[in-house]
Amino acid sequence: MIRALVVDDEPLVRERLRTLLSAHPDVQVVAERGDGPAALEAFQELAPQLVFLDIQMPGLTGLEVAETWRREGTLPVIIFVTAFDQFALEAFRLNALDYLTKPIDPERFSVALDRARELLKP
Repeated sequence: MIRALVVDDEPLVRERLRTLLSAHPDVQVVAERGDGPAALEAFQELAPQLVFLDIQMPGLTGLEVAETWRREGTLPVIIFVTAFDQFALEAFRLNALDYLTKPIDPERFSVALDRARELLKP
């Protein structure tokens, strides 16, 4: 079972991700958060393996959250989900597995999730 954290300041996007993930019984959403500081706290408490992470959020951006995890040596598998394509290079510099743009295409989402599954195989 893959433990996933969904982080986005838009409730509708979190709902969309939950809906897409509900079709995948091997993925358990352990928490949802709406800002960067809450994402850091949830990650520390719940230790998810996979994080769906928005870029533009209150408190800390998704890039700042990922940079914190990188510095701490606890970087999870990250799939960025954002409306902004201009941050892709920075996201991949932080070892992002994938970069999905909103609105989320279900086929593209499945490809990203398959890549995460392959990487997280025991």
